Amino acid sequence: MTATSKNRAIVLAITEGTLTVTEASIRFNVSRRWIYTLLNRHRTDGLDALTPRSRRPHTNPNATDPTTIDTILELRETLTRTGLDAGAESIWDRLPPPRPSPTTIWRILNRHGIITAQPQKRPRSSWHRFQADQPNETWQSDFTHWPLTDGTDTEIISWLDDHSRCLLHTSAHHRVTGRIVIDTFTDTMDTHGPPASTLTDNGMVYTTRFANGHDGTPAQPNGFEQLLADLGITQKNGAANHPTTQGKIERYHQTLKRWLTADGLVGTLPELDEQLARFRHIYNTERPHRAIGRRTPETAYTATEKAFPVLEAGDRTWRVRYDRIGPTGTITVRYAGRLRHLGIGRAWAKRRVILLAHGPHTMIIDRNAGEIIAEHTIDPTKNYQKKT
Repeated sequence: MTATSKNRAIVLAITEGTLTVTEASIRFNVSRRWIYTLLNRHRTDGLDALTPRSRRPHTNPNATDPTTIDTILELRETLTRTGLDAGAESIWDRLPPPRPSPTTIWRILNRHGIITAQPQKRPRSSWHRFQADQPNETWQSDFTHWPLTDGTDTEIISWLDDHSRCLLHTSAHHRVTGRIVIDTFTDTMDTHGPPASTLTDNGMVYTTRFANGHDGTPAQPNGFEQLLADLGITQKNGAANHPTTQGKIERYHQTLKRWLTADGLVGTLPELDEQLARFRHIYNTERPHRAIGRRTPETAYTATEKAFPVLEAGDRTWRVRYDRIGPTGTITVRYAGRLRHLGIGRAWAKRRVILLAHGPHTMIIDRNAGEIIAEHTIDPTKNYQKKT
């Protein structure tokens, strides 16, 4: 017997039968108080009122207030429209405190029917994360295609710090060549210093390790490989047909293209570069990242000391830095907690050089000629250091 049928039987046994409330209580094994409740409901609203009612409280002091719910839904719509991540944690980052938990936000979104189920995704517990321990320990690079308004295809190359996900460089080109890889890499080093290693796929602009000459002999290293070897930078390449090795930059490309789609196509490369500059600012400074503790990439990149490449020469380990000589013929290094100006000569102004440092000893090498053009032994009592 269902609860509704039982309630009706109790009421009818009293109102149309001969049972008293006490007798009905004993026969149906319910309390007299409950029977009086049923009789009152029947007297007011008839038999339809005897259907069991929800015991859920009429109010919940812990429920999210309607204003916050409206704000959550507005943020979801805004983030989706602008091509940014619109998940529960991204919304949580943008809500003023006090704010509901990301789980509560997800439930609100799901209750309003704006969560798309993705049962094909692997559970997070099955993921194996690989992340560099320091900024500049590894840079990932790759390029992706993007159209202009007239359908012209372009290629966008990016350099991404593996530890912090900081987008160090991104630019658009009609076609990414080996020269562009070298130029974007050296420009990025001018700003952020050299990485200890790089991680790329096996494209010919990055490596020739799978290429052979006409006679079957292995191809010579390309310009990018030679540059890395000269600087003591470890080159790492993903396994063939295994793009998940460069998973961070592959995921970044998804974010980039979603944002570019929302921002709209443009007609020229300079306009696309302007778009990329705006995206880089948003990506690095306004968009907290779950994989780095809900910090922004720029915060994570500047939080700890950077890694650097090293070279073994004789019985010494030299720290390697890629630099450009200033217009006054000097470059700056930090030693014993202070900046020191190393004199090289105005004749070398704006020349790209490799700086090797071991304690107070430095060597400056002309990047193009491969010759030592200055050496110094830093005197900690002076700021300007004459070459020896």
